[in-house]
Amino acid sequence: MLQPKKSKHRKEFRGSMSGIATRGNTVSFGDFGLKALETSWITAAQIESTRRTITHHTNRIGKLWLRIFPHKPTTHKAAGSKMGSGKGDIDKHVAVVKRGTVIFELGSLPEDVAREAFRKAASKLPVKTSFVKRGEIL
Repeated sequence: MLQPKKSKHRKEFRGSMSGIATRGNTVSFGDFGLKALETSWITAAQIESTRRTITHHTNRIGKLWLRIFPHKPTTHKAAGSKMGSGKGDIDKHVAVVKRGTVIFELGSLPEDVAREAFRKAASKLPVKTSFVKRGEIL
């Protein structure tokens, strides 16, 4: 699964996720995109599951771009641990996805194939999404 090779700090604070995306909010590489309509954390496992669904449906024709990467480590304390004794161990890595971010892009394939692939892929994600074309603003 995706995770950074190296990071400056091992553990991070949660941070704020308010507002809409000002970067990464247009289809830049492909012809079609899957855009997030909500703000959320998307885990590396969810990204990989979605990627596999898209490549399976498109039979590996065309080109797929992942526009997000799970840079942020999240921690989790053991179930039976008592209060205190510091922050938990790193559990997984997540990508912070704001409203309006293009998550995936597809190119060099027909629109109906891309639309169906993104429809199936959207069920794997914890956010509401929409299908967008290049040059379209939603």
